[in-house]
Amino acid sequence: MKSMTGYGKGEASNEHRKVTIELKAVNNRYLEMNSRFPKALGFVEDAVKKRIQEVVRRGTVDIMYTYEIIGESDKKVSLDYGLASEYVAAAKAVQSEFGLANDFTVSSLLRMPDVLTLTAAEEDRDEITALFSEAASKAAAELDAMRSVEGAGIKTDFKKLIGNIVKALTAVVTRAPGVVADYRDKITKRVTELLEGVPVDESRIAMEVAVFADKCDINEEISRLTSHIDQFLAALELNEPQGRRLDFLSQEMNREINTMGSKANDLELTKLVLEMKNELEKIKEQIRNVE
Repeated sequence: MKSMTGYGKGEASNEHRKVTIELKAVNNRYLEMNSRFPKALGFVEDAVKKRIQEVVRRGTVDIMYTYEIIGESDKKVSLDYGLASEYVAAAKAVQSEFGLANDFTVSSLLRMPDVLTLTAAEEDRDEITALFSEAASKAAAELDAMRSVEGAGIKTDFKKLIGNIVKALTAVVTRAPGVVADYRDKITKRVTELLEGVPVDESRIAMEVAVFADKCDINEEISRLTSHIDQFLAALELNEPQGRRLDFLSQEMNREINTMGSKANDLELTKLVLEMKNELEKIKEQIRNVE
C-alpha cells in the first residue's frame, strides 16, 4: 500500500550536461502530471512522464527541473553577410551623396540590428533525453519510497480502526438477540399492567413481537458488513493500488452500518453503531491519501 503524497529528487549528468528533476505529489482521484518544459526541451516531456507512470498510478505530480551546460558554452555567433553588405553599401551611399567622412567601422557594423545572431549549437536529443529519463527514474524511485513508508503507516492505522469496528460489531452480534427478548418482556409487562388482572392474549403479544423482530432484524446487515470488512483487510495485503477499491468498500460498510442504526430500536445497539460510524469516518479520511 502506498500513499499519494511525497517528494523525490533525481540527478543525471555526463561531461557535457547535468539534469536535476524534482517531483512533488499530492492527492487526486486520477493521475495528473504538471510540467513546464520550454519549447526547446519539449521533446523530453514524454520520456519523463513515462518514467513517472512506471511507479505512480494516482495523484497530482508536479515536475520541476534544472538543465545545466557543463564546460564550454554550446552557443555560437552567426554573421549575416548579406545584411552586413547592405549596411556597408548604405554607408558608402550616404558618404557619396552628402560628402561626409565615412566613420563606419567594423565595431559599428557589428552593432547594427540582426547582423549578429546568437544561436544554440545543434544538440544531441538522444543524449539529453537519456539524461532526463535517468533523472526522472531516480526522482520517481525516491518519491515511491516515501509513498511506501507513508502507506505502511496508513495500513497500520487501517488495521487498528477496522479492529475497533470488528470489536463493536461483535458486541452488536451478542446484543441483537436480546433486543427482541427485552421487547417481549416490556410489552407483556405493560399489557398486564393495563389489563389489571384480565388474562393476557399471548397470541396477540406473540404477533406484535414477531412484527417487531422482523423490523429490527439486522442479520443481513451483519453478514454483509462482515464480508466487506474481510474484503477490506484482504485488499490491504495486495501490492497493486487499492485506493478506489477501499473507497468503494468503505461506502458499502457505511451503508450497512447506517441501516443497522435505522433498525436499532435499542440504546445499546445505537451506541455501538455510533462507535462503528466514528471509526469508519476516520478510515474514509485516510483513504483519500491512498493510491
